[in-house]
Amino acid sequence: MDAPVSAAIVEFVRWIGAGRDFGQVRVLPLGPRHELRHASDAARPSGELRTSTVDGLRAVGRHTATGAFRPLSGAPNLPGGWRCLVASADELELALGQLYPGGLADWFAVRTAAARPIGFRAFVERQTGIYSTVRDLDEAAAAEVVRAGCDAVSCLKRRQWAVAGLEADGPEKCEVPCLEPCAVLLEFARRAAALAAEPRRALEIAEGETGTLLAALAIASTSAPGTDGVREGDMAHPANPRRLRLLLGKLRRQVGPMAPPEKA
Repeated sequence: MDAPVSAAIVEFVRWIGAGRDFGQVRVLPLGPRHELRHASDAARPSGELRTSTVDGLRAVGRHTATGAFRPLSGAPNLPGGWRCLVASADELELALGQLYPGGLADWFAVRTAAARPIGFRAFVERQTGIYSTVRDLDEAAAAEVVRAGCDAVSCLKRRQWAVAGLEADGPEKCEVPCLEPCAVLLEFARRAAALAAEPRRALEIAEGETGTLLAALAIASTSAPGTDGVREGDMAHPANPRRLRLLLGKLRRQVGPMAPPEKA
């Protein structure tokens, strides 16, 4: 006897209708089957895309297009160039789970109001060992960490949990929800707590150089995860984009509004 189809995938099939994006994956109905491909490949002829099995999708999501390891499934660097055909709702559920583990279940929980997001403070209070230092972050510092660490440049998942001073994400992010802080954010928060405990250093720069510094940080902090030779999960690297955004936010709040540049 066939196992019953989950309520989550039944609702998902109804929701996608003629086709929708789930994260960076375009899901299209093809008669009784469904096709998955990268959303950026939506207009490409099928013959230009390599065919992947359901099991093969796990390997697709493991590395970026340049071969860098992807520690975060919600990072906006899922490689394209593939398509996967599934014959049933069960296979569709398995395929989605290869690319976004737990994403469908979390999506269904949010959609049915059954989700119970875990806020940042509740999450860090249960940490032990080397991660117990994250508890030392005050509410303002914690909000800075979340703002920098969960930016859409680094993660497309829609954050359902909040931290003091920063509400949950709105519809500007994708349909894959995030119900609690992830391991990557936790490691980033640990690094931020360590930086906060380091000695302070005063820097003397010209007034006009302040804008240059902010602009340089803004440009550098928009790098895609895993580029510029910096591993996405390497929070010790000073050029990690999350660290750049964290510093940029701190400087902006200290400097305040900048006057527009003078015309030549």
